Amino acid sequence: MTNHYFSRRSFLKKTTIAGGAVLLSNSVLGNVVLAKPNERVNLACIGIGNRAAEIIKDLYKTGLCNIVALCDVDLGAPHTAEIMKMFPDAPRFTDFRKMLEQMDTQIDAVSIGTPDFAHFAATMMAIDMGKHVYVEKPMARTFWEVELMMEKAKKFPKVVTQMGNQGHSEANYFQFKAWKDAGIIKDVHRIDAHMNMPRRWHGWDPTIKSFPKAQTIPQTLDWELWQMQTLGHDYNKDFVNGQWRCWFDFGMGALGDWGAHLLDTAHEFLDLGLPTEVDAVMLEGHNSFFFPMSSTLKFHFPKKKNRGAVDINWYDGLDNLPPIPEGYGVSGLDPNIPPPSTGKLEPAKLNPGKIIYSKNLTFKGGSHGSTLQIIPEGKAQEIAAKLPTVPASPSNHFANFLKASKGEEKTRSPFDIAGPLSQVFCLGVITQKLNTKIVFDPIKKEIVNDKFANALLIGPPPAKGWEQYYKV
Repeated sequence: MTNHYFSRRSFLKKTTIAGGAVLLSNSVLGNVVLAKPNERVNLACIGIGNRAAEIIKDLYKTGLCNIVALCDVDLGAPHTAEIMKMFPDAPRFTDFRKMLEQMDTQIDAVSIGTPDFAHFAATMMAIDMGKHVYVEKPMARTFWEVELMMEKAKKFPKVVTQMGNQGHSEANYFQFKAWKDAGIIKDVHRIDAHMNMPRRWHGWDPTIKSFPKAQTIPQTLDWELWQMQTLGHDYNKDFVNGQWRCWFDFGMGALGDWGAHLLDTAHEFLDLGLPTEVDAVMLEGHNSFFFPMSSTLKFHFPKKKNRGAVDINWYDGLDNLPPIPEGYGVSGLDPNIPPPSTGKLEPAKLNPGKIIYSKNLTFKGGSHGSTLQIIPEGKAQEIAAKLPTVPASPSNHFANFLKASKGEEKTRSPFDIAGPLSQVFCLGVITQKLNTKIVFDPIKKEIVNDKFANALLIGPPPAKGWEQYYKV
């Protein structure tokens, strides 16, 4: 589509009614009350379909932003139509580089809802240009890309960053912090995290020896641009629209998808940092192309001054459940979990969550913003009077980002917090790909027992034309 331009003044004029507060109504968003024009962040959106569309709607529903530009490599696809219809006056681009260059002065911030491997270049360019960045989790696909993103953010301290693990601004965040500060959560030595819902690759042939055969590229899709720095793959429908998460070359599997919703608070408030060992304890259906049918991974975090060593055990796969402690009770499904692009959450034997073992107490929790419970029930009643008051969240994750962009708050999942968490998942994915145990030096940031695994921290060199983003 032809790119068309508008000034900030003309845009605000179009959306201003009675002094600035405008009430918009549509079937998707309901009533959205926008802040006054000078209180809104001008947001450009990179990726506008599937999960990216939900992010855009959640950001817009805060009333704190204008949607000033839309960018997607498949503007003619059915899944991008909804957002384009909602914001018909926003200029449209297929290439984020052209959008950022041509609309530089009209953009304050960007949302990035592209596949895992495609977060990196857009984030690096946006920060270089001084744009605040909201990027979906995990931050990037490789350990080194996450490292560079953290370094870039440090180089531009006035740029606000937020990773999109939205539960990090909800009840569990504030509860975990309050319970940790009050000494309720202490002496944690083990966490079992589990995600046992069906994955897209379940049912595929795990003995696969190659990528799927090339198919005709849809006329609406810029396949070369979709691949970005991973250029070299033939198009297949099982690479796009959520299917990218299945493949080591593009996504980070169940661990990268759900880890940031299950382990984020423990990782931050227990100050876990980076592990020294990651072991592929059990992989069912291992191959070199897409993720195993089931995985059990063990992450070992060494002791620090303020805590002992902690082991995290990760379980994914339909029947790969963690040991269930006595008094666990029923596993509830968090109603705040957004549906996948398939449109529904499939049933599971055990809903996504974690079991946290400390010296004196055991906790169970769900995903996203779900709060922890002390188990068994008798122990919970015994300690109920000692539990501190948990403050309510002053802003959800999307409002937190936009308010931080205006200097009113600090983001709760900035790159210096979300980066090491994402790197934990990168290390886990390496063990899944190689079906091995790695020994990691968190100071040198090297895998010291396997040269090939160490090379995967960086991964293959970027395709021609994408090298410049790998410089801080």
